[in-house]
Amino acid sequence: MKTKAALLHSPGKDWEIEEVELGDPVAGEVQVRLAASGLCHSDEHLRTGANPVEFYPVVGGHEGAGVVTKVGAEVTGLKEGDHVVLAFIPGCGTCRPCARGMQNLCDAGMGLLSGRAISDGTYRTTYRGNPVIPMCLLGTFSPYVTVNQASVIKIEDDIPLDKAALLGCGVSTGWGSATEIGNTRAGDTVVVVGIGGVGINAVQGAAAAGARYVVAVDPVEFKREKALELGATHAFSSMEEAAGPVSEMTWGQNANTVVITIGETTGDHLQPAMSMTAKGGQVVVTGMGHFEQTDAKVGLFELTLLQKRIQGAIFGGVSPRTQIPRLLELYRHGTLKLDELITTTYRLEDINTGYQDMRDGKNLRGVVIYDESDY
Repeated sequence: MKTKAALLHSPGKDWEIEEVELGDPVAGEVQVRLAASGLCHSDEHLRTGANPVEFYPVVGGHEGAGVVTKVGAEVTGLKEGDHVVLAFIPGCGTCRPCARGMQNLCDAGMGLLSGRAISDGTYRTTYRGNPVIPMCLLGTFSPYVTVNQASVIKIEDDIPLDKAALLGCGVSTGWGSATEIGNTRAGDTVVVVGIGGVGINAVQGAAAAGARYVVAVDPVEFKREKALELGATHAFSSMEEAAGPVSEMTWGQNANTVVITIGETTGDHLQPAMSMTAKGGQVVVTGMGHFEQTDAKVGLFELTLLQKRIQGAIFGGVSPRTQIPRLLELYRHGTLKLDELITTTYRLEDINTGYQDMRDGKNLRGVVIYDESDY
């Protein structure tokens, strides 16, 4: 079928709305008509070249929710009409990480930036007869997607799809970075550095886990204000500004966990974060860095003698099939705020405006909304 999509033809260029050809599902796949797609910073990394892909063009987008419209052979547990969230990490259920309960590290995720379908290694989307890479094998900057069932999580029909879309990456990743990887416990002090679509949910997660102090750090006043509305107890414009108060409020102990959710993380962010971390505490690095960057500044004396840890995190350290339903239940009960995360909605044709708003610090999360005119 023919549909439109936001394509990136090379790094440094804007997204362009083009007509593409989308293939029908093969065995193990479904086609989904999307209701919404989140505008995540990881797609901005495609534009800057910080995320490596094998070739261009790329259809962006990896946060989406919608309704199943076609079902391929050998699909189990899904049928036409089901409401679903797409998880940017697939879960095959049979590889060694999945068998060990680490579905967020599924081996099928190795091909996320290759564009080759999990089912058969070919491409579902083409542009002028040539293959297109869908971001994270999803490509939600298009009203229709054909994806493997390993990336599809069925949800209940009464959940608003435009809110559920955010569970596919930002909400799950941020929440789990504080609660699972961060292991926040009642009475802890947690610092979250970078209050965007991921960081704001690390704030929510830390608060829900019972942290005594949740400290938000971001240079944008609007984001600091939103963090205070959604669970932060304190907010500062920089790690340097936060360091003294964090030490004072904890009687010199510092934070149990510092979560770095800066959209463009560099090695220079590690040492200031580690200096705010308590003995035996950890720095959780969730923000993405440029794939070529290997330099990091860390005080090895402090790392060793104070037994601190630096821990990476993807999808919050939790299986999407576990985390997404769990968080939707918290949304039902009012513990997790989703409606309040969406600052601005856009048409797909306005996607470049949405990303400029993100770069300008105007949004916690922008969301593309699809309607009947898009299908």
